[in-house]
Amino acid sequence: MISNADVVWVLVSVGLVMLMTPGLAIFYGGLVRNKNVLNTILMSFIALGVISLEWFILGYSMSFGKDMGGIIGGLNHFFLKGVGLSPSPDYGHTIPQALFMLFQMMFAIITPALISGAIVERIKFSSYVAFILLWSIFVYNPLCHWVWGKGGWLARLGVIDFAGGIVVHISAGISALAAALVVGKRKGYPRAEFVPHNLPLAAIGAGLLWFGWFGFNGGSALAANKIAVLAAANTHIAGAAAAVAWIVAEWLHMGKPSTLGIISGLVAGLATITPASGFVPMWAALIIGLLAGGVSYFAVIVKVRMGFDDSLDAFSIHGIGGILGTLCLGLFAAYGAKGLFFGNPAQLGAQFMGAAVAVIYCGILTATILKLIDVTIGLRPAEEDEVMGMDLTQHGEEGYKI
Repeated sequence: MISNADVVWVLVSVGLVMLMTPGLAIFYGGLVRNKNVLNTILMSFIALGVISLEWFILGYSMSFGKDMGGIIGGLNHFFLKGVGLSPSPDYGHTIPQALFMLFQMMFAIITPALISGAIVERIKFSSYVAFILLWSIFVYNPLCHWVWGKGGWLARLGVIDFAGGIVVHISAGISALAAALVVGKRKGYPRAEFVPHNLPLAAIGAGLLWFGWFGFNGGSALAANKIAVLAAANTHIAGAAAAVAWIVAEWLHMGKPSTLGIISGLVAGLATITPASGFVPMWAALIIGLLAGGVSYFAVIVKVRMGFDDSLDAFSIHGIGGILGTLCLGLFAAYGAKGLFFGNPAQLGAQFMGAAVAVIYCGILTATILKLIDVTIGLRPAEEDEVMGMDLTQHGEEGYKI
């Protein structure tokens, strides 16, 4: 039966999650140098176009179509065939299948856009478009089916993920690390100065992400019920706790708190609570948020010392956060599942396995896709184009006229 209340809540959540991709564009855009701001913003907006079409044609069917051996969904929903205004017969929802498809589309869009944060300022735009299309087909869609699709093999083994710790944040974060290593460092890194050109812009983007995350996590209940309330409350608590933990760690380590620190911390907390948001009590969300801020800050310090160029810390925030949140789910789950601290150690084992599978699969497939693109159309622009800036050389426009 269709529930009108559930329909309204999920419709609102679709809008909230869709807003996160422009929010990400603004967040990332403020963190790069001014000669690359438009190119960085466009990397998120192009995902709204390209991945929406891919999801319409193929992605939804691969992710949520009829199971084929636990590995992939079939083509029974190719071009959204059979996706109508009645609930899905396979998933038992109280919303139209078309609405479920649309909600999941927003997740499929923002996930590859997150990866762009690791490789901004140095990848050809044409190569990036090819990458996110291939990555969505060969990485995101299979992983989504394994965890969320009916009959997916990881789901059969007990792996759970409320709103995308594995499917979104581990996949994007690990792929970001692989991409940063394959594409290579920005010219002059780390000797040249790479600082955000517009922190107020980045702060506005972070605020939009925080706002949209209520739909990202709360909407994943797929109903206007108490689990949606729990997920929304946990989302805010963890985001706030991580923001405070990060800025305190930075204050103690660097001597001063920063705007960049607090917005990085809140995103880390939001990413980390995502897999656990509908499963854990609110006191656990506080612990998870505090851990997220401290651990992700430490990961950024390690990244700097190791010398790889993850431009906007996509791995440190989303990859580390996704892994941490997935494991914390195995510890603290109390609603809808039981974790280690509630008498079920097997859940922690399942979460560890799910995280490990995602790390290995996403890392290998992402590197392979990028290597294939490199030997065909190439990944990097000409050196002089990179020095001049991606806005002018890739798009013929400038974000600021001086």
